[in-house]
Amino acid sequence: MTAQPTPRRHTTRIPLANAGIAVIAAHLTLLWHPWVAIAQDLPKAATRHHALSLIGKPMLEPGFAHFDWVNPAAPKGGTLRMGAIGSFDSLNPYSVQGDAPDGMGLIDDQLMISSLDEPSTQYCLVCEWVSYPEDFSSATFKLREAARFHDGKPITPEDVIFSLEAMKAAHPQFSFYYKNVVKAEKTGDHEVTFNFDSKGNRELPTIVGQLSVLPKHYWQSKGSNGEPRDLSKSTLDVPVGSGPYRVKSFETGRTIVYERVKDHWAKDLPVSLGLHNFDEISFTFFRDSIPAFESFKSGMLDSWNETSANRWYTQYEIDAVKKGMIKKEALAHKRVAGMQGFAFNLRRKQFQDRRVRQAFALAYNFEDANKSLFYSQYIRLGSFFDNSELAAKGVPQGRELEILKAFERELPPELFNTEWKNPVNPTPADFRKNLGEAAKLLQAAGWTSKAGVLTNAAGEQLTVEFLLVQPDFERIVLPYVKDLEKLGIKATTRIVDSSQYKRRLDTFDFDMIVHSVGQSHSPGNEQRNYWGSAAAAMNGSRNVIGINSDPIDRIIDQIVFAKDRDELMASTRALDRVLLWGHYMVPQWHYPNDRVAIWDRFGRPKSLPSQSPSSIMLYWWHDTEKAKAITAQKSQ
Repeated sequence: MTAQPTPRRHTTRIPLANAGIAVIAAHLTLLWHPWVAIAQDLPKAATRHHALSLIGKPMLEPGFAHFDWVNPAAPKGGTLRMGAIGSFDSLNPYSVQGDAPDGMGLIDDQLMISSLDEPSTQYCLVCEWVSYPEDFSSATFKLREAARFHDGKPITPEDVIFSLEAMKAAHPQFSFYYKNVVKAEKTGDHEVTFNFDSKGNRELPTIVGQLSVLPKHYWQSKGSNGEPRDLSKSTLDVPVGSGPYRVKSFETGRTIVYERVKDHWAKDLPVSLGLHNFDEISFTFFRDSIPAFESFKSGMLDSWNETSANRWYTQYEIDAVKKGMIKKEALAHKRVAGMQGFAFNLRRKQFQDRRVRQAFALAYNFEDANKSLFYSQYIRLGSFFDNSELAAKGVPQGRELEILKAFERELPPELFNTEWKNPVNPTPADFRKNLGEAAKLLQAAGWTSKAGVLTNAAGEQLTVEFLLVQPDFERIVLPYVKDLEKLGIKATTRIVDSSQYKRRLDTFDFDMIVHSVGQSHSPGNEQRNYWGSAAAAMNGSRNVIGINSDPIDRIIDQIVFAKDRDELMASTRALDRVLLWGHYMVPQWHYPNDRVAIWDRFGRPKSLPSQSPSSIMLYWWHDTEKAKAITAQKSQ
């Protein structure tokens, strides 16, 4: 299970390209503890729960005062100025149409809220309690009678039912995520029950708990254009929400300002104390990270989540840092690393042969890139579930082997007797050897070299275009391009703006991209959207690679319906191994910390949450005395 694919309330959009994984929606999962969550560890069925967890018992008991990782006495006030890359032309984050701005998740509350210090654990927010039967065939939520939208209207079961149906119709990601939820119905004055299409899926109560609750009365009224509103359409009408912030003002494509809802209905709940401390949060949009970073250094932005190893290492020797006005920190976290890499589009016929994809992997010199471009800061990714107990290790054994044996005829034979490893290039000689192996694979796949150019039997040249969304990643791709050219491959790069990039991804109009897939410690039905055959044929899905594999589909089903933690681990490791041996991506790297630079105007809790220590706009606060000191120091 990952976070619902909604706009990120607690994280901002940060460029994929320059660093470790920018996880869509903080996929909040713990890495370093050997969690063993078996069936009897789960909350008891048919009782009313204040929280749900897929890894065992929630840390906080009913009646808890507040989250441990907040300052419940944090002062309210001040402004946080953030930067974002790209643009926006819509204020509807739930539609496949248009680009919505960062921060839109701040305006809508969900049935439950994730704890940033517990992986795969949620506490009631809009709901008062949740219950489910022993067979996990449904989940019932009692709504808080005090829950209100910003216009004062109460949140009702009808709003929850509408939200599910409208979101599933609005975007393919939601239709996949809530695929197993066949119906929501009102079962009491303040009660709604979700019915599932099958039994035994332990994560479905948690999945529906992530549902954003939208106002039915607003979305079924007419918009500013006089036409009925439609959640599947883009719009610049300011929506009515129920969350801690509302849209105050915006300039399309350039800036947006959110203001704190001072009478927010949930502000005094234990799950809200110490959160949402800024009176205003603003986002300014930039074409790429270069002008955005310059704006941060000049003081126009308050914080910067650094994603570039080069910039972190070379571009902070400025007076503001030397004088302590800007604090530069690497904050340790315990998230699953997931996967980031060069992703193939299997809809392009030149990439449908696994040997071609493997040759591309052999031609990537990570060791040289890490040394020459990244100052040896990065760790190579070797799993789609890296840094977790879910990662495939060694050769398959035990239950994992049993799962894979069912597909033996459809899988590479080496998967069963060889440990998967990235190619390594400690010396130039090693890299030349790997290029030689790549050339042999390409020849075996039907590509022959004529005057240094690879062509197939039809005379077609082997080409690849890397589609990029920001210029500063081109310097990382160009060495790879040159090495591919050594094999006779015509390789090029193309940089487009964020709107065009989104459109081309939604319609799968690319050869290769830099792609990241965030993972959690409790994977589930989101894997269908990442790798499932049905998603490959649906525009706007996360299966940008275009994987269409019966073994993968069936292994995902085993993940979704795993009866206990051991079965989940075995099934996930099997999926990981099949993905790795399929060579669907050329793995890149990750960084084990969140790199943050921030003007020293803010306070923060003594203990930061393990899953998201850099979520500044969620639980940090404006410190008036620090801000005065910075102003005085800058004026000297």
